[in-house]
Amino acid sequence: MLELYQAESCPHSTEVREALTDLGASYVVHNPRLPGDEGGDVLNELTHRELTEFGGEDQIPFLVDTDREESLYGSDDIVAYVKRHYG
Repeated sequence: MLELYQAESCPHSTEVREALTDLGASYVVHNPRLPGDEGGDVLNELTHRELTEFGGEDQIPFLVDTDREESLYGSDDIVAYVKRHYG
């Protein structure tokens, strides 16, 4: 399963969502906080805690691929990863 930690108004998150949609990949979206250079306001304490515990950073977008036991930050890296494994 693919899990995307993101923010709706974040352009980098939008890029990842569009790539996943174009590939027809199923994924779960988590919205832990608003976008912002220094981290925006936390919207959901539970998903924000998961974001920082799984990846170690408070950065979005963040993708967790539970099937492959992989996780990564950064829209360019995420898009390349999903195209390689799900394209």
